Amino acid sequence: MNIILIGLLRPFSILYGWITSFRNLLFDWGIKSSKSFDLPIINVGNITVGGTGKSPHVEYLIRLLQPYYLLATLSRGYGRKTKGYLLANPHSTAEDLGDEPMQFYQKFGHQISVAVSEKRVLGVSELMTGVHPEVIVLDDAFQHRAIKPSLNIVLIDFQRPIFKDFPFPAGRLRENRTGLKRADIVIVSKCPDNLGKAQQQGFIQKLKPYLNEASPVFFSTIQYGEVTSCIDDWVLQIPKKVVLLSGIAQPQLFENYAKATFEIIENIVYPDHYSYTKADIEKVLAILEKAEIGAQGVLMTEKDMVKIKPLLADFPDKQHLFYYLPIQIGFDANQKKQFDELILSHCQMHVS
Repeated sequence: MNIILIGLLRPFSILYGWITSFRNLLFDWGIKSSKSFDLPIINVGNITVGGTGKSPHVEYLIRLLQPYYLLATLSRGYGRKTKGYLLANPHSTAEDLGDEPMQFYQKFGHQISVAVSEKRVLGVSELMTGVHPEVIVLDDAFQHRAIKPSLNIVLIDFQRPIFKDFPFPAGRLRENRTGLKRADIVIVSKCPDNLGKAQQQGFIQKLKPYLNEASPVFFSTIQYGEVTSCIDDWVLQIPKKVVLLSGIAQPQLFENYAKATFEIIENIVYPDHYSYTKADIEKVLAILEKAEIGAQGVLMTEKDMVKIKPLLADFPDKQHLFYYLPIQIGFDANQKKQFDELILSHCQMHVS
């Protein structure tokens, strides 16, 4: 967004910031109510519109907590074609749940319960009366203040720090920067692998005016896994030349990693939470067919895979051309130990 346009939109950003701050005050003063529950509810949210890496952080918490607790995740289910509360089952699709909850279910559904509900209070109540979880991980409910989590984790994208951003529409903030004071833990996500202690401290100093002094700050990185075939029993033949395909909020890290690892024939980018169609698959296959010999596949994100994989049933002789790149998040050894202990001790203290 250019400087002139930002200047024109700043008055609307100020107004938007006032409105969101006033709404927060109504909750802080008890005029609008927040419901708490008698079990640990850990929220992973942000104050930036999209792309801070909530899903891999939710998955990190699942891997950390599932060995010790009966666990459930609850998401709004953005982009789904259903309404109300829905508990994932073997017949669920991304259209039923949304892409990110479907991803959680495909990876962890045999170990945890995955639910969606635009009304989080209703969703938690349904989970408690249905599957009786000991811990619930909320996905993206920092501004959904009708529910009061026992722990609020807020992500900040290292590449788009909030101290350089503004509320919507001049910027990408969902509320004023001071909203960060509600966070119990702050994670600066998508950090460079070589981020040093001095750089971390410099980042924290710039955040300090907006932080709760008691809230620790952690720094996480994106770690890419092995290229994986969309066909479960396919003997993997890693492609060298690929059509890159993504429909995520901030595709730059994915694109940069892919460009450093593969030869990119074409890069196709769709909006976040894009609903793929059979025509989209045909378009990609047409690009592959026109490419020179050696073009070997389509590479996508895991989030895109959960929506594309069901469509591949219509292309049985082409399924082997589709691959995805899973991701996880990581901390350095000292921060990982501190973060894990903090989360586990919180749950231990709050489990009845």
